[in-house]
Amino acid sequence: MNKVDIISKFGKSEKDTGSSCVQIALLTHRIKHLTEHLKVHRKDFHSRRGLVAMTNRRRKLLGYMKFNDPEGYKEVIQKLNLRK
Repeated sequence: MNKVDIISKFGKSEKDTGSSCVQIALLTHRIKHLTEHLKVHRKDFHSRRGLVAMTNRRRKLLGYMKFNDPEGYKEVIQKLNLRK
């Protein structure tokens, strides 16, 4: 899945790249990719730092959505399969 597919799936329009849903989906895709990289390259601490920063940014965006748009939050969580 590439960036255009994610934007079309989670965005309100083709050009909607800034909404919280799209940002969370893009961060989730990058986090999954970087996690696979770190499974192979265990000592890549610079990438690990970037991964921690991305997860923190996603956590903050999810908190924002939970407060401001609870229905959208539940939908994004379900689509991305983040919470159990």
